Amino acid sequence: MNLTISGSPHVHGEDSTKNIMHGVVLAMMPALLVSFYYFGLDAARVTLVSVVACLGVEWLIQKYLIKGETTIHDGSALVTGILLAFNVPSNLSCGIIIIGAIAAIGIGKMSFGGLGKNPFNPALVGRVFLLISFPAQMTSWPVPAGVDGVTGATALGMIKEGLKNGEPMADLMAKAPDYAQALLGNMGGSLGEVSALALLLGAAYMLFKKIITWEIPVAFLGAVLVFTGILHLIDPNQYIHPGYHLLTGGMMLGVFFMATDMVSSPMNRKAQLVFGAGCGIITVIIRVWGAYPEGVSFAILIMNAVTPLLNKAFKPKRFGAPAKS
Repeated sequence: MNLTISGSPHVHGEDSTKNIMHGVVLAMMPALLVSFYYFGLDAARVTLVSVVACLGVEWLIQKYLIKGETTIHDGSALVTGILLAFNVPSNLSCGIIIIGAIAAIGIGKMSFGGLGKNPFNPALVGRVFLLISFPAQMTSWPVPAGVDGVTGATALGMIKEGLKNGEPMADLMAKAPDYAQALLGNMGGSLGEVSALALLLGAAYMLFKKIITWEIPVAFLGAVLVFTGILHLIDPNQYIHPGYHLLTGGMMLGVFFMATDMVSSPMNRKAQLVFGAGCGIITVIIRVWGAYPEGVSFAILIMNAVTPLLNKAFKPKRFGAPAKS
């Protein structure tokens, strides 16, 4: 009898990087279609430029700088391109989008060695780079077609500015998009963040296909719900209702599509719970007391930096290791 001896792993599944990335792209389709509906051809233009730029930047770096095998076919650059488009307004110029793609792929991904080695979510690196470099362009939010006005503040931005000016919360909430509008996406904001319902549909698909797990989203949303709930109970005239925090801004997009990035998030389940809770707490701190009305992107990037420590702190016990006395 012949015995074939080989290295592990010995059990193989059907999952691959390409299949996982294509699953994520499919999960983003509801939010993408909603953006096309509300923002029209501009949404299609931003998405196309972002995707082509991300694919092109990765190919050029691998072809002429790294001079190794090109990997644009694995779908990761495609996902980054769509996510970057989801994080910018629909009136952003093509040149700025290309700069964002260079930052996302060139700095956030390839400078660390490519997929699997990047400590930060590349799309968020691109978004934050653009937000810091082009603050006026990145905070000019076109309103959906059929709504009065050309550009306007996001719901959270309008409320934060009003509170700063001493306006009552009741008056601000009366002027802000209601819960139905926030759920369906009939309000100003980045392309992919406006419809909480579309993002939840995509999240349900990823959970069903086991592309993501529940730990980070539940911990993230739970921390936001508890923290903002306590603040709202303390002073409802000063702090937004927790349900409104969950449905507006980049919450649903960040929770399900970026915080769950398997490369830049922890591997252990306990670490994932801490990671998600940290993201939620930092998000609320920035939203309530920070200079920006939104804090999801910064919170995830900060916790990305903490991921190696969480992996070490919650490292599972080695199989066969003796119990500690």
